[in-house]
Amino acid sequence: MPKRSAGVSLPFLSLDPEAGEGPLHRRLYERLREAILTGTLAPRSRLPSTRGLCSELGVSRGTVELAFSQLDAEGFLERRVGAGSVVALPEHARRPRTAPVRSGGASSRAGLSRRGRHLAREVLPPEPSDVRPFTPCLPALELFPVKAWARVMARQARLLEPSRMTAGAPGGLRVLREAIAAHLGPSRGVRCDWRRVLVFSSTQQALDLTARLLLDEGEGVWLEEPGYLGARVAFASAGARLHPVPVDEDGLRVDVGRARAPGARLAYVTPSHQYPLGVTMSLTRRLALLEHARASGMWLFEDDYDSEFRYATRPLAAMQGMDLAGRVLYAGTFNKVMFPALRLAFLVVPESLVDVFTSARAATDGHAPPLPQAALADFMEAGHYAAHLRQMRGVYAERRDALLDALRREGVEALRPGPSEAGMHLTALLAPGVSEASLIARADERRLGARRLSPLYLGRTAEQGLLLGFSGASPAGLRAAVKTLRGLLPSPRRPTSRLSASRPRA
Repeated sequence: MPKRSAGVSLPFLSLDPEAGEGPLHRRLYERLREAILTGTLAPRSRLPSTRGLCSELGVSRGTVELAFSQLDAEGFLERRVGAGSVVALPEHARRPRTAPVRSGGASSRAGLSRRGRHLAREVLPPEPSDVRPFTPCLPALELFPVKAWARVMARQARLLEPSRMTAGAPGGLRVLREAIAAHLGPSRGVRCDWRRVLVFSSTQQALDLTARLLLDEGEGVWLEEPGYLGARVAFASAGARLHPVPVDEDGLRVDVGRARAPGARLAYVTPSHQYPLGVTMSLTRRLALLEHARASGMWLFEDDYDSEFRYATRPLAAMQGMDLAGRVLYAGTFNKVMFPALRLAFLVVPESLVDVFTSARAATDGHAPPLPQAALADFMEAGHYAAHLRQMRGVYAERRDALLDALRREGVEALRPGPSEAGMHLTALLAPGVSEASLIARADERRLGARRLSPLYLGRTAEQGLLLGFSGASPAGLRAAVKTLRGLLPSPRRPTSRLSASRPRA
């Protein structure tokens, strides 16, 4: 009787019993599985016996037996008594061994849809995982009432029972929607009941669903120029035709929008605190925009992302409260007021859109997690949310003043700050000759968190500048960051006096 083959050699296998990489049998299984998938172990190859392999690797026979049994159960091996273990995966099922595709390369986008290509091209800047002094719209995380939040979260967790562990309502928990509606009326002048409030994870998610429901391919959208990149991504990905409409000291130029794209289907605006320039849309412009929307059938997406924080006066009423024709969708977020990881935002839709948005929410994402929704409702009803807002208005006003004072004291002549009556950041234009890209690259090396202004322009003419957040750093931290930034800017040229220029050399 011929002697059975001892099996192929497995020089690529090595296991360190002391390495903390998980159970030995699991590591052996994963390495053999990868070798089979990539063809390192060819089809019909005979593996060594479990006894021989455990001796070669210095592990117990039970470890090898567990790995082989798992591979056999998944169809990678064929095991027969007296015949050993043979690779069972056929040639056509193997994973080809190719060079890894570089992220962002042309080949990585092959086969993408038109929407996918837009999303791959228009990548939003990643949020830093650490706290940086100039990060725009970063709240004062160290001052968030963590203990109060922990109490409401713990209370809701204790109330968790099977009936509350099933799928939630697509529009969000009623108790939270009622709390949001009750807050928006007196604080923002928004006219709504709880049924018109839908809960999302972010304003970006609300924008994406709005684009899907209200825009057909090729339809026009007004975008503020400069404006929020996330809105551009959402509407461009939906196939809309984007029309940049300039912003001046009174906000969106409605007359320019009417002239450029009178039949546009939707306009995205930030009237209470324009992003990124910080101006406020005048009452005349708001009324003109609402009248155009009524007459033309245009939808208006009002993004009220941080206007709870206004320093010279009380927060301005939202444009939605003046909408008598039902054309305004009003968005707000808790991720900037409380903390970014919360992932809760809302959209107030006109009565005519409640059913379609609720159905679409169920078909796309289902619903937001109920536990943090219930906790947030408790947090608001107990008065913690309103108290936190009041405290942060004072804190952010102090930090804004510290930033402006530091810019003056350091003599940063290359930066010209814009309006800062509201919000969590200000925009500073750069003097001619200062490279925005080079400055940001050096600022990133020092982890300052500032953002570039020019990518927020869609048209041909783009201003050079920086977005400087002030809400996430202490006054001392902002002063230190300004000093660092000053060291990255070119020194101002000092004019030579005629007297020194004409003085003869000694």
